[in-house]
Amino acid sequence: MFENRRARFEYELLDRFEAGLVLKGTEIKSVRVNGLDFRDSFARFQNNELFLESLYIPPLEKASYNNHDPRRNRKLLLHRKELETLKVAVARKGLSIVPVKMYFKEGRLKLEIALARGKKLHDKREAEKTKEAKREMERFR
Repeated sequence: MFENRRARFEYELLDRFEAGLVLKGTEIKSVRVNGLDFRDSFARFQNNELFLESLYIPPLEKASYNNHDPRRNRKLLLHRKELETLKVAVARKGLSIVPVKMYFKEGRLKLEIALARGKKLHDKREAEKTKEAKREMERFR
């Protein structure tokens, strides 16, 4: 399981959805062997379809010349009602769609995405203070 820990720090996560991914060629093997990088990745609508952008899946070293593009846009597979819910939330409320987790489920790669609202700097500081206070409390137990 791969987790985007930065998303929890940068955003207030609201609703979560499970989505499949359309992968090509060596991408699935590369995820199993090399992992991936969520940094700066997000989802965006294009022609009523949802695409994940800037997800880095490193090229597989032992692959042939026909290796995949590491930062290509990947289509996300969701039910139509889920897509409509996301589209309305992004358009009306000004929310973002960010990847939170990626994991294998019954041999298939799944992505957990979340509707997110960006945190302000003071919110980030407050979250850091509460986390530090919890650590201190655990230390004294």
